[in-house]
This record gives sequence, structure tokens and C-alpha cells, in this order.
Amino acid sequence: MQTHEGGGVGVGENYEIRVKGHLNARWADWFDGLTLTQESDGTTVLSGSVMDQAALHGLLGKVRDLGLPLIAVHRRTE
Repeated sequence: MQTHEGGGVGVGENYEIRVKGHLNARWADWFDGLTLTQESDGTTVLSGSVMDQAALHGLLGKVRDLGLPLIAVHRRTE
């Protein structure tokens, strides 16, 4: 899938998903190899490449399944 005008999700786009609470790095494999960074404000940022929109929704489903409050999802442009 390629990005097109209108803001679709393209192959290998980078995302940051911020959740409330600290997740241990051992969860990285469960989150498809995303990098987990514990922030001083009590949140965890999951970051990395997401293959497509279906994969992004799958990751958000895992956040939901763990009962983690979702704070933000950002597509990184750099």
C-alpha cells in the first residue's frame, strides 16, 4: 500500500504510540518489535515502522487488550 494524497498509510511508515503507564522492554516482541521507551511523565512510547493500516489497527488492539489508556498516536514524518 502506498501513501497517496489524503493521508493514507504507506508501507513502512514510522509511528509513535503513547500509552499511560510503563511497559517493560520484554513487551517489544508482542508489539511487533517496536521500540518501547519509558518516559519520566509515567508514559511509554512505542515507536517504529508499521507496515500498513491493518498492522496499526492490530497494534492499537493490543494496547486495548492490555487495558492501557491510549494517549496519542502520531505518524512521524522524519
